[in-house]
Amino acid sequence: MDHQNQSSEAKTYTCPMHPEVVAAKPGMCPECGMQLVPARKKMATLGAREDSNKHAGHSTNIFKAKFWTSLILSIPVVAYSDIAQNLLGYRAPIFFGSNYLQLTIASIIFFYGGWVFVASAYRELRARLPGMMTLIALAISVAYFYSVAMVFTHGETLFWELATLITIMLLGHWIEMRAVSGAQSALKELSKLLPDQAEIILEGKLKLIALSELKKNDLVFVKPGGRIPADGLVQEGVSDVNESIATGESKPVPKQAGSAVIAGTTNGDGSLRILVTEIGEETFLAGVMRLVAEAQSSKSRLQILSDRAAYYLTITAVVTGGITLFVWLTLADPAFAINRMVAVLVIACPHALGLAIPLVASISTTKAARNGFLVRQRLALEAAREINIVLFDKTGTLTRGEFGIDSIIAEAPNGEAEVLRYAASVNSHSEHPLAKAMINEATLRAIAIPEVKNFQRIPGQGVRATLDGDEILVGSVLLAENRGLKISGKIKAEIDKLAQQGKTINVVIKGGSVVGAIALADVIREESREAILALREMGVKTGMITGDAEDVAQWVARELGIDEYFARVLPDQKAEKVKLLQLNGKKVAMVGDGVNDAPALTQADLGIAIGAGTNVAIESAGIILVRNDPRDIAKIIRLSKLTYTKMIQNLWWATGYNIIALPLAAGVLSSKGILLQPALAAVFMSLSTVIVAINAVLLRRKKL
Repeated sequence: MDHQNQSSEAKTYTCPMHPEVVAAKPGMCPECGMQLVPARKKMATLGAREDSNKHAGHSTNIFKAKFWTSLILSIPVVAYSDIAQNLLGYRAPIFFGSNYLQLTIASIIFFYGGWVFVASAYRELRARLPGMMTLIALAISVAYFYSVAMVFTHGETLFWELATLITIMLLGHWIEMRAVSGAQSALKELSKLLPDQAEIILEGKLKLIALSELKKNDLVFVKPGGRIPADGLVQEGVSDVNESIATGESKPVPKQAGSAVIAGTTNGDGSLRILVTEIGEETFLAGVMRLVAEAQSSKSRLQILSDRAAYYLTITAVVTGGITLFVWLTLADPAFAINRMVAVLVIACPHALGLAIPLVASISTTKAARNGFLVRQRLALEAAREINIVLFDKTGTLTRGEFGIDSIIAEAPNGEAEVLRYAASVNSHSEHPLAKAMINEATLRAIAIPEVKNFQRIPGQGVRATLDGDEILVGSVLLAENRGLKISGKIKAEIDKLAQQGKTINVVIKGGSVVGAIALADVIREESREAILALREMGVKTGMITGDAEDVAQWVARELGIDEYFARVLPDQKAEKVKLLQLNGKKVAMVGDGVNDAPALTQADLGIAIGAGTNVAIESAGIILVRNDPRDIAKIIRLSKLTYTKMIQNLWWATGYNIIALPLAAGVLSSKGILLQPALAAVFMSLSTVIVAINAVLLRRKKL
């Protein structure tokens, strides 16, 4: 493939959360680590309007710089104010132009530090969604332009209130942006997994290129210990790849020609040649980041309630501010009236309310990603706290979906190892899943597997071979019956018992006699036992749904302690079983693979899909388990409860102080000498915001 002759599509890419970030090529946002998207589609990705994003164009560093500059400039403004001089009993130096010093510096503070609020208010009003920024912009604009007029009419100005108000607002927003950026740290961590460059093979030679130049069907060379730059298929080489960051699989995964590999995973001690199949937004890693981004942009019921409350609080503040201004203009001088109105507008800013729910939700979705599950919809995470029964698909969820040895029966005392040795030796030439299970068990037990001769497959019954001059046969009970062999005694009793449990039985015949039998079954995950126990301790019932026979389903349910099960269920009948539970008043979480379980996942109150490997974009589920681990179900429910509790706490913190502060700001108790100045109102408003942010961040410390 000739890279020199290729040109990328003439598009610009931007970050959904930081529209000021614009790039000519796809990549990651330097501010938050989110995947850059084509500029013309950015809002479709988030399902929101650009105009309504109150933080558009904002970043932590912007507010940090504006805060420190405004703080320093506020010192002379306050120093030359009448209130500071009267309180501290001093006179500020008088010099030529000192009468205009406050005006000059306050203007710099307003246009440099405060203009970010005015610009954001313009976006809110253009989107017809007036809110926090509208109130702040209205408050500082009224204070500034009134004060400018008073300079030339020799009235009382509000410059020191204006300067301190903007400074405190900038401090509150700086803290908020730090908290928001920290909440998105999972996206940053994911973005760091990709290498900056890739080595491609062109005309037999290695060439180092930037990751953004990588194309589909490129042949990439990955050295031992290197990061895999894109999703692809191994063309040449043998190695073990650490995929723990992608699938949660703790053991290195063997890779050889034909094996699929995932971008961002770490190669082991072998070198690999990989054919690139997916790049950019199509890769597994981008899929994970997109899911996290979608979850952070989606809304829960509580956030919708919070947004509605913030909207009505804004309307209330404007109306109350107008009434306050009108009343005080009839009772006092204009400076006092405007001072009261500004205080009302500031104290009612739904800043904390706007942050209360989104920040908790953002932290919870990134916390989920670190714990092995991805939240596609916040409504799904919110629903998890009310779940009272979890319905598991059996194969591949509670079990491994592969055969393993359940038990070995031997005619001779302590003859289990000998029976397994015969079975594994004869099956060493077979590719049947039962044969692999016997070989794996023998290897696990360190039993030698000798070479056999005259191997032969007996269709529908088993296999035969010669070992040390003896004919060895391994197969079904039918194999023994067709040879006129009678199974009796201990072996017969054990076989009948195990067959009733739905186990697959293979008998081992040596020299015309049955020497033992091996029972095989779909291996139950050890994690499943822990998952069922954890759910039981939480008071959540468990159920199982399977297409297997009654005896198999009964055995698995009994082994795991599952409360109820449904056997012989066809894929299109699974949704009906979910409905049945719901009709009995149950809140159902369905756990499945997202393919044949899609109708049931959609029908359930909470759909949880197994998303191991690269199958992460399962549309039928609200939550996706990255690592096939059923123990994560209990974590989902715990996180849901913790998240809901934090959201409720934050709603109280964000709104409770308004009950007392609004009347004080309006001057209800001014006759008693109790007044809430605009700067102090800003302190209270910012304090409530900081409390909400800190309370949300404490969610990170909670263990799942």
